Amino acid sequence: MRAALVFMRGMLYAPTGPMTTEKKLPEGRLNRFVRLAGLGARAGAAHLLARRGDAAADAAAHVAEVLGAMRGLAAKVGQMASYVDGFIPEPQREAYEAALRSLRAAAPASSPAAVRAVVEEDLGARIDELFAAWDDAPFASASIGQVHRAALADGRAVAVKVQHPGVDRALASDLENAGMIQAMVGAVAPRALDSKRVLEEVRARFLEELDYTLEAERQRYFAGVHRGDPTIHIPEVIASRSSRRVLTAELARGATLEEAAARDERTRRAYAEALWRFVFKGNLVGGMFNADPHPGNYLFHADGRVTFLDFGCVEPLDGARLEHGRGMHLAALRKDEAAFARHAALILGTRGGRFEEMSLAYTRRCFEPLFSAPFRVTRAYVTSLVEGVMAIKEQILVKDSGFVQLPPGMVFLNRLQFGFYSVLARLGVEVDYAAVERAFLREAGLLE
Repeated sequence: MRAALVFMRGMLYAPTGPMTTEKKLPEGRLNRFVRLAGLGARAGAAHLLARRGDAAADAAAHVAEVLGAMRGLAAKVGQMASYVDGFIPEPQREAYEAALRSLRAAAPASSPAAVRAVVEEDLGARIDELFAAWDDAPFASASIGQVHRAALADGRAVAVKVQHPGVDRALASDLENAGMIQAMVGAVAPRALDSKRVLEEVRARFLEELDYTLEAERQRYFAGVHRGDPTIHIPEVIASRSSRRVLTAELARGATLEEAAARDERTRRAYAEALWRFVFKGNLVGGMFNADPHPGNYLFHADGRVTFLDFGCVEPLDGARLEHGRGMHLAALRKDEAAFARHAALILGTRGGRFEEMSLAYTRRCFEPLFSAPFRVTRAYVTSLVEGVMAIKEQILVKDSGFVQLPPGMVFLNRLQFGFYSVLARLGVEVDYAAVERAFLREAGLLE
């Protein structure tokens, strides 16, 4: 089991420059599994040679190249490791984060001919009939698709996201490999851990990312939730030029997170407030959370506005989960510790014991930005949350700890928590998140 854990941690490590080289996407399950296995071995060797900076940098560049070429789920892992604090051991963090950063927007591209074939097949016409102008060179390429500049007949500039040909088969292969990992976990973990159910939830969310029709619906939904907010911009979807594998929206331009982090404190605070509204108004008012908060999905503007992209991985919130989620936030705004713990226990389904104690303490720690507002989210704070999850996971194997498995619909919550807070940490600014939240909850009639 220790070997399996080293392999999985190795996957989290990982181009030093833009990765726009065209490469054929490996689709077969065995082919992709062998590549990942070799990646884990090389990352493990770099860990043993952590004192040698050149070894870590070389291994990081190699990992980034392989994950980028594989795209699919493998590239998603690399994207997450590039910005979530606490995932990469400290001696190697700088080398791997620098190498992995380009995965967020510049994975290897698919060929122009292959991309044109997808667009023309899905939309039922030639490229020159669909668009007044088309740029064969993508300006972004990520794990599932790549994005091209184009223009409509009326002159509007648009961004056209096209799935990498074969990425559906590649993702299916990755998820089958995840099934092998699930089988290993099931062999050593207690029967109470329903790893198969968790894997099925992960599979369902990632497979939804292949359906750009669903993503377009969700993008329009989020635009409706935030309509009227001058600091939140969500590009308009062009329905007549969108399909299951093609998503066309108005072209948006803006600064990267790294550029935004260098701006003045007032502007950075406006960014952080807009990010908080987007996430938690979407959750608490809209009943949806976007579970893919990596920095490439945000464009920052000089006036404090933020453009939000990519609505492929979205988790609906409803029923008891939404009720108790709102209860936790309202209790945090009132600084009512007892009410917070009560709602947290109900949403987590805990039943006493050490597992409940640690889970509630960890959840309370996640809400520190509200309880202690104004609050500065730091990289050290995010790292402590990652470490807290690791400590809780140890209780799975402890007899009579009161362990309960994660309730349905909660698998992606930590992905949101770690990723979103890591973005806020890069902005490095103190914000009264409680005041931000009270304002939109009052506007929605959820707070007096």
